[in-house]
Amino acid sequence: MAGLFPFVQAGSLPAEGVPIGPDLLAHELVCLDPPGWVGRLTTNPSVWIQGQPGAGKSAMAKRLCLGLVAYGYQLLVPGDVKGEYAGLVHALGGQVVRIGRGLDAINPLDSGPLGRHLTSLVADERDRVLAEVNGRRGELLHALLATPHGLTRRPGAEESTAINTAVRLAAEARPTGVDPTIPDVIAVLRESPQPLRDRLITRDENAYLRAVRPVIAALENLCDGPLSGLFDRPTTAPLDLSQPALAIDLSPILSAGDQVVAAGLLATWAYSYASVDTARAFGLLDRQVVLPLDELWRALRAGPGMVAAMDGITRLNRSKGEISLMITHSLQDLEALPTEEDRAKARGLMERCDTLILAAMPVSELARVSAQKPLTASEVSLVASWASPAASGLDAAAAAHPGRGKYLIKIGQRVGIPARLQLTDAERHLYDTDAAMRRRS
Repeated sequence: MAGLFPFVQAGSLPAEGVPIGPDLLAHELVCLDPPGWVGRLTTNPSVWIQGQPGAGKSAMAKRLCLGLVAYGYQLLVPGDVKGEYAGLVHALGGQVVRIGRGLDAINPLDSGPLGRHLTSLVADERDRVLAEVNGRRGELLHALLATPHGLTRRPGAEESTAINTAVRLAAEARPTGVDPTIPDVIAVLRESPQPLRDRLITRDENAYLRAVRPVIAALENLCDGPLSGLFDRPTTAPLDLSQPALAIDLSPILSAGDQVVAAGLLATWAYSYASVDTARAFGLLDRQVVLPLDELWRALRAGPGMVAAMDGITRLNRSKGEISLMITHSLQDLEALPTEEDRAKARGLMERCDTLILAAMPVSELARVSAQKPLTASEVSLVASWASPAASGLDAAAAAHPGRGKYLIKIGQRVGIPARLQLTDAERHLYDTDAAMRRRS
């Protein structure tokens, strides 16, 4: 009878890693171990999670984060736009940095653990490290200036030379181990010291001003208006990489608009990732890191710098031992990016995720997914069935999403496994993203 059985059912996944819940068909326990399956079932530890709002994408991501922390991984949320991870990080005994007026500030030019160990290096090594730090500082300023609060474009060749030189001069003017700030860079550009003029090959004051005036005005915008006090002063709460979990909460600036959040994401991602990268280079961090990126569309629209950063992270995370969780509603978010280069890089993010977790979504969206990660007709039908309306009338707004907690898990080219996430009572409290909606009701 087994030889004649006509139906196709995927073989079960290994019962190892983070427990999720029962298989909806076979009722056995489904587990996920993205880093542990590399080289066996997958080639990359990154995870792509997609589904309609309210279907439980964040709950699945947080379960994976919680389980991986229990196995010794470190959770780092470099840009928590809605503050959804703060409760989990606090529960894990970690550090939450809240960015906002009257709250914490992050200096985008902060050198992190690398700068704090400069005094322990010999002269030649110190010069090499300083050159690398200043290069990263200049690149971040270039990315920030490409946002609507800056030049709305990448700086030109002459502007780029002025920025990089001003960053180096501002750093040299500070004591060793003390980081410059954006106002320090602005001061150098305004003072127009001779080394800066020499790099620009100009002796004429008017020619110099024509070259740097747009850059000065754009940098001033990063220190004034909605961004005032956020990224124009020294870091108030450096990331403590000895903690099991860390999050940078950007929810206090969410009401300031998408452009402010975009600049905030660029600054906090650059600061967080540089801290991890340099701490690992100095042997100060020996744990693997989990990087959840919720609200992916916000991050990708932050500017070309963010798209390039995410592209680089997903290409190198296997060698660095990092696990990226990409969480989004729709692949249309990737097509809304301004340039074809950015759109191509964004499409590559999904292609490099060997673990695909699909929550409820319509057939039209599943067609877009299938164009990159082929789905069978049965898989499309199953996931689409979870998106059907469950309530109508006065109770519709209060009803939970009909597909909440149901996911199709595809590992590589294997047939998808439908599973239900089983949350503990503590998790239901920590992962509740509907509390604000209930309060408004």
